[in-house]
Amino acid sequence: MSQMNETAAAFFDACETGQGWDGCAQYCTPDASFAAQSEAIGDITDLRSYAEWMKATLTILEDGSYDLKSWAVDEEHNSVLAYAVFNATHTGEGGPVPPTGKSVSSDYVYDMRFEGDKISHMTKIWHSVVALQQLGWA
Repeated sequence: MSQMNETAAAFFDACETGQGWDGCAQYCTPDASFAAQSEAIGDITDLRSYAEWMKATLTILEDGSYDLKSWAVDEEHNSVLAYAVFNATHTGEGGPVPPTGKSVSSDYVYDMRFEGDKISHMTKIWHSVVALQQLGWA
């Protein structure tokens, strides 16, 4: 397994299990950027903030988990793609509305770009409106 693949896999799991920046930083450049054309997270521009957003999200969606569907390493373009489905139920306090008890099953893709052996940029492809509607938040 290539170093890029190993790093991406470790980062993906740390991020998706809510370890925040403390659990993700070792896999990223200190100034790693982030982008998403998604209403819920479109204002986030750095990977540190996104990792912290995921950590906070998993306090509201306490049973949140991912089901990894596809993984691709593109050595030529210094990129790793992960396609997964996020599943959770809104049971925790602190969300935009009181706990709804509603569940979400939401497709998303991470495009993790590398400089050397660290992630320097990540784009998340995710239709947040559908996810928020499933949770009863929109």
